[in-house]
Amino acid sequence: MEIDFSNIKVIGFDADDTLWVNETYFRDTEEKFAELLDDYETKNKIDQELFKMEMANLDIYGYGIKGFMLSMIESALDLSNDQVSQKTIKEILELGKRMISHPVELLDGVEEVLSKLMGKYRLIVLTKGDLLDQERKLEKSGLSKYFHHVEVLSDKKESNYRNLLEHLDIPVDEFLMIGNSLKSDVLPILNIGAMAVHVPFHTTWAHEMVPEEEVVNNHLKLNNLEDILKYLDN
Repeated sequence: MEIDFSNIKVIGFDADDTLWVNETYFRDTEEKFAELLDDYETKNKIDQELFKMEMANLDIYGYGIKGFMLSMIESALDLSNDQVSQKTIKEILELGKRMISHPVELLDGVEEVLSKLMGKYRLIVLTKGDLLDQERKLEKSGLSKYFHHVEVLSDKKESNYRNLLEHLDIPVDEFLMIGNSLKSDVLPILNIGAMAVHVPFHTTWAHEMVPEEEVVNNHLKLNNLEDILKYLDN
């Protein structure tokens, strides 16, 4: 696909599942959560109810591990009709704590890409989630040195991007966003007149799924992050 990036001066990178592994740990924890509650419901039912609870709580807790922990506890109480033991609640909290303390696992090629683009473009991180957790992951990743700015957004809608680019004095036609989510990293960016590159991760949270009819073709889709170097002046 022929896309001209010659006007790009600023590149935004999503963090979770673009720079480092994230969704895999949520799915693993969901498996363990279902095992803890298998006396009360089937795994399929537990998965469905947990997702419903996450969606119901999203406006209250936002994105991230802490909100996920609270939704697991609330789901456990509902699914067990308030009969779940204190021991199980404690085990659920431990699942969340293990997620928070998990080592940061960089995706292939991330540091090579950033090192080659640094100095030629202004690089920024635009992610959503819990501020403390995202700051921790960025520090543990060793990638901070590559970025001019880091922004943890409450959400990634058109208004969030538009306001941030205006605040950072970045013209939309000079901005490129790279991320794994069509819903969060591609569609809203294209809708405000900027450019986007989609680098899918092998696992996608159901909330980030996009109906087929919403998928647009005026963006670049890559199999891995390293391929972006073929398209940018580096």
